[in-house]
Amino acid sequence: YFSENADGKYISPFHDIPLFAGSKEVLFNMIVEVPRWTNAKMEIATEEPLNPIKQDIKKGKLRYVANIFPHKGYIWNYGALPQTWEDPNHTDKITGCCGDNDPIDVCEIGSKIRSSGEIVQVKVLGVLALLDEGETDWKIIAISVDDPDAQKIHGKGIDDVRKHKPGYLEATVDWFRLYKVPDGKPENQFAFNGEFKDKDFAVEIIKSTHEYWKALLHKKADGGTINRTNVLMSGSPFCCSEGDARAIVQSVRI
Repeated sequence: YFSENADGKYISPFHDIPLFAGSKEVLFNMIVEVPRWTNAKMEIATEEPLNPIKQDIKKGKLRYVANIFPHKGYIWNYGALPQTWEDPNHTDKITGCCGDNDPIDVCEIGSKIRSSGEIVQVKVLGVLALLDEGETDWKIIAISVDDPDAQKIHGKGIDDVRKHKPGYLEATVDWFRLYKVPDGKPENQFAFNGEFKDKDFAVEIIKSTHEYWKALLHKKADGGTINRTNVLMSGSPFCCSEGDARAIVQSVRI
């Protein structure tokens, strides 16, 4: 899927959608990649122009996640925060590992099943530090602001999630630990012994990845194969015109 904004312009979901959703409370825009209970590994294609959302391919085959008993597919609406980047050239002081070269991941724990490509305003509740094949891969835990439970679950203590959605956090740790095992890989490890950190900690992590993204977009960081083409970031050397963006989409769809 290529993303369009309210004006019908083609944009990059990675670079052009604002990280912060305008509000008194600190809210973030989340891009849904994988709807809950589905298995297709949909993701923002970070190396392609305008970063469309598409199913990942490995060794010529479309990728799916296995069902981790007793669950079906992904156990939350899974996606990413725009305008963030986990820099692979930066060793995280907390985990001792480098970033995974992607936008920061989000697990949205609301009750509604979302659609791939949907933009959802979320309230951040906490974060889990997954160490995935030697890379730091933060998993933000969040809930959509329009979810019935959003007012009950306050971000200060992740304990509110345990109170209103018992077992969900424990299932999240189990899922991330085991999800690559059916592919013949070892169990994943975690920093902090798999403990969740609170909202304040999570927001600081998000802000740091936002700074890495800014450096990426302004040629102050080595982006490697990341495609930085955007439409709305006029101060960036990678900004393209509306017509160029349309041409990119048409060239792919022909």
